[in-house]
Amino acid sequence: MPVAETAEPQLSAEIEFSVEFYEVDMMEIVWHGNYAKYLEQVRCALLDDIGYGYLAMRDSGFVFPVTNLSLKFIRPLRFGDKARAKAVLEEYENRLRISYELFNAQGELAAKGVTTQMAFELSKNESRFVCPPLLIQKVEARKAKLFKTPREETGHNTTGHNTTGQNITGQNITGERAEHDKTPP
Repeated sequence: MPVAETAEPQLSAEIEFSVEFYEVDMMEIVWHGNYAKYLEQVRCALLDDIGYGYLAMRDSGFVFPVTNLSLKFIRPLRFGDKARAKAVLEEYENRLRISYELFNAQGELAAKGVTTQMAFELSKNESRFVCPPLLIQKVEARKAKLFKTPREETGHNTTGHNTTGQNITGQNITGERAEHDKTPP
């Protein structure tokens, strides 16, 4: 359940929030049911940053109900804490899988969790086992914007192919030399 570290950059969002009196129990710690609200808040920030928040989802004909929620409580959040929540998008092609970390006022990990959401197509009133293309396009566009490497900025991506479809040796992806690199016979 920890926020995963992989070779491929992942989209994430963070929010800060204050623990309010109405969120705590008589011990002045956050009642466990309120953690789901904090996850929802940071999840909304992440989806809005991608450009596919809940209103955009609905407008595109889909909703994404939570099908699984897992939380591990490590230390309490307390009344008056200035807390922080982080969400990381781990999967988005077949389902939305988002991992979370919540930190207390001292910056210590207070809780971690994961949610899974499944695409549901409103017009057909049925679940989809693949996310809609619009979501995938928006995620990939956001990743491309945020995670450009120095090579990509010079016209080469990390696979050694430039944006013209040639690899760095001047060969087309099919193995032929580019027209401008061919020497006359």
